[in-house]
Amino acid sequence: MIWKYYPICLDIKRKKCLVAGGGDVGARKVSGLLSCGAIVKVVSLKFSSAFEKLKSKDIELVKREYRTEDLNGMFLVIGATDNTEVNKKIHRDAEAKNMLCNIADFPQACNFILPAVVRRGDLMITASTSGRSPAFAKKLKKDLENQFGEEYADFLFLMGEIRKRLLREEHAPEEHKPMFEEIIKKGLLNMIADKNYTEIDKLLSNVFGRGYSYRNLVPGEDHGDCK
Repeated sequence: MIWKYYPICLDIKRKKCLVAGGGDVGARKVSGLLSCGAIVKVVSLKFSSAFEKLKSKDIELVKREYRTEDLNGMFLVIGATDNTEVNKKIHRDAEAKNMLCNIADFPQACNFILPAVVRRGDLMITASTSGRSPAFAKKLKKDLENQFGEEYADFLFLMGEIRKRLLREEHAPEEHKPMFEEIIKKGLLNMIADKNYTEIDKLLSNVFGRGYSYRNLVPGEDHGDCK
């Protein structure tokens, strides 16, 4: 079977991205790009009030119609205008330049699409119907938001800090896997969800040794009363 899309996560930090369209849809696309560190140029004859909330030094608003030369130097383009002909032109121009291009609500003119996204710190879960049903993708997102709480963000941050510390101590990377598997198997995630810091510290100390504790690895965290 040939799948319709190749799943990929793009690093767009400090990359120049173009959004054509100043409506609420365009504002949502810009917000998503900015949250990932992109430098965004937006071209539109008018801008909705949603753009007033996008306070960033990395956004440039240009009040005019889209031009082909707007693509010069851009990493990707998102077309979000309410003009079908303009959106088709954006697609043609991007294809001519072999650029990444997404046209809102027009998957036939996209070489990438944007999935529904749930973020919990470094955890990113995406849901896509390959453009078949955005409404169902939205439902899946809500289901995932209910299933995966903020404890997953804390869990991954802690796992990352433990890994960095082990590497600094020159542990052989192949030795890490069974140690991480053990703390996962013994319920570290649930302990974090319950804010049971006493049990967390006991588990970390038993597996990794003295000096490994939640308080040491997550500085500034308000641990409250340990259970």
